[in-house]
Amino acid sequence: MGVEPLEIHLDDQDISRSLRRDVRLGLTATEKWLPPKWFYDSRGSELFDEITRLPEYYPTRAERAVLAERAVEVAELTGAKTLIELGSGSSEKTRLLLDAFTQRGGLGTFVPLDVSVSALAGSTATLTADYPGLRVRGIVGDFTRHLDHLPTGGRRLVIFLGGTIGNLLPAERAEFVAAMRAALEPGDWLLVGTDLVKDPAVIVPAYDDAAGVTAEFNRNVLRVLNRELDADFDPAAFAHVALWNPAQEWIEMRLRAERAMRVRVLDLDVDFAAGEDLRTEVSAKFRPAGIAGELAAAGFRTERFWTDPDGLFGVTLARAE
Repeated sequence: MGVEPLEIHLDDQDISRSLRRDVRLGLTATEKWLPPKWFYDSRGSELFDEITRLPEYYPTRAERAVLAERAVEVAELTGAKTLIELGSGSSEKTRLLLDAFTQRGGLGTFVPLDVSVSALAGSTATLTADYPGLRVRGIVGDFTRHLDHLPTGGRRLVIFLGGTIGNLLPAERAEFVAAMRAALEPGDWLLVGTDLVKDPAVIVPAYDDAAGVTAEFNRNVLRVLNRELDADFDPAAFAHVALWNPAQEWIEMRLRAERAMRVRVLDLDVDFAAGEDLRTEVSAKFRPAGIAGELAAAGFRTERFWTDPDGLFGVTLARAE
């Protein structure tokens, strides 16, 4: 089976408009912010891959441990004919599921959805070669906007891994889960990975590693703005900050101005006071009852909840009612 052409619902003009809109909204807000999706140019993706291998960064290892133990059970419980991955990237951890489904038989199609054309082109070619007989249909799109383009028919399993759902603010998360349910039929399945609430002494170092890789990753968003919008940020003038917010039970990554400065971006003159923060990411941590409740509110029934042996990370298997 040859490599299928990518189905593209997001082009360079869409991405540019979205970046400009987000920058204008975020940098003119009373408390400045940027969405975390703008970290991930090619350099940002390389840095994040490096982060996942750091000793402090437990989520990737913990989620992999769950999938390694439970992939066969997922395949048996769902009997899915179509596997859809949101924010797929390289689909590395997904291979544990693909292997389980391949051994069981019955899976016909794998649909990775990602914003990156280059990442999808590489992964779909590799997966097509590695899983002969499996149709690999890559979709270039944004999981917050393009769920209506997911393939229909057959028993579907949508997977959303890496704790990425925690990067959405609560209202955004509710909207996304509702849209996910609207895109599925009763009896379809959802597998979602969530980082769990635990001692902040474990969480914070995962976002502020000793080697400074996460700090470099955080500052990379400023380099993206400099390149794409001809901005004049000085990344070295911003300190990386990772804070645990106990009231919201999430980690916040921020860039803190180390001196007063004015930055030109788009048609804006953006002033930063010394010590002022620019929030670049929220990463919510969950309790089992909390994620089950959010899914139930959108019309999903939790069928299984699994954790790694250390109870660091949770994977929920839910079914659309």
